[in-house]
Amino acid sequence: MTTPLRVAVVGCGFISDIYFQTLQTFANVQVVACADLNPQQAERAAGQYGIAQVLTPAEAYAHPDIDLVLNLTIPAAHAEVSLAALHGGKHVYNEKPLALGLAEAQEMLQLAAERGLRIGCAPDTVLGAGLQTCRELLDSGVIGQPVAATAFMANHGHESWHPQPDFYYQPGAGPLFDMGPYYLTALINLMGPVERVSGMARASFETRTITSQPRAGQTVQVNTPTHIAGQLAFENGAIGTLITSFDVWGSHLPLLEIHGTEGSLSLPDPNTFGGPVRLKRSGGEWEDVSVSRPYAENSRGLGVADLAQAIEQGRPHRASGEVAYHVLEIMHGLLRSAETRAEVTIDSRPARPEPLSAAPLPSRTPALETAHD
Repeated sequence: MTTPLRVAVVGCGFISDIYFQTLQTFANVQVVACADLNPQQAERAAGQYGIAQVLTPAEAYAHPDIDLVLNLTIPAAHAEVSLAALHGGKHVYNEKPLALGLAEAQEMLQLAAERGLRIGCAPDTVLGAGLQTCRELLDSGVIGQPVAATAFMANHGHESWHPQPDFYYQPGAGPLFDMGPYYLTALINLMGPVERVSGMARASFETRTITSQPRAGQTVQVNTPTHIAGQLAFENGAIGTLITSFDVWGSHLPLLEIHGTEGSLSLPDPNTFGGPVRLKRSGGEWEDVSVSRPYAENSRGLGVADLAQAIEQGRPHRASGEVAYHVLEIMHGLLRSAETRAEVTIDSRPARPEPLSAAPLPSRTPALETAHD
């Protein structure tokens, strides 16, 4: 193996801890620096995870001993941070979504291509044991030709538990941009790209009252749709139904299912890495499928390690900017369709990523044994 890919984490907030923990287990990446607009956040992370350098974001983009910037900032800053890192000659891996707008996402992909750099993007849950087991089943033809898929994410939002829930109710967030990438990325990896969409959307409540601490009792103005229902026409002919909602108090909807000419597949929560996986063959009953692929535990950062290996092997990485752009275009298409009351064509057509190898990536320590999803 060549020298590990040297990573600087920019954005040391809530989601960063699992990345720090996971990346320490891979032999082909090394977190060498961290940065945050709040220096205390970066100092905390450096002390907790033994990171050698605390930098400003600008220093990280320019540092000669950094190969990749792991962008864990808020969604509104994803494009700004990534473009600065690319201009500094760094590969980039973003938390989802790739960016808020299509134009800035296109600019990122074009700049990376011009400079011979890689862009990766979460979610990498699709590389986990559960969804990779489903990929193996689909590729084996066990349910025949896929004809339909359903994806449902329905709850009542984040104000009951998140300390700062405001941005979830602003443009570029809402249930579609917040949680939709998990479901859409899974479906694209499993069934290929989407060619057109139609959607309906509404914001059912003008304001939200925070019940979590430390801001219990404060209200948040809702400025983006919070219930989105959409239809997805896949290039392979299958039809998908997607609902994402912060307006539902409770439901018994299945999270993710794919139905084929010879059977049906019940998939795990695409926001997790493990199972369960269930299969119903034509004429049979539902049966549990053993999840034997690696990475059943919370392995956020797996996409970064795969990107590092892809650079070494000269192959495409799986959690790619192209797939993330396709997801972004689909989400914008659903909202545009809701506004115009017309079907929207999706222009991007990313290649369906290759399945992850059944052999784990080289590690520094044994794989985590406790599920954290």
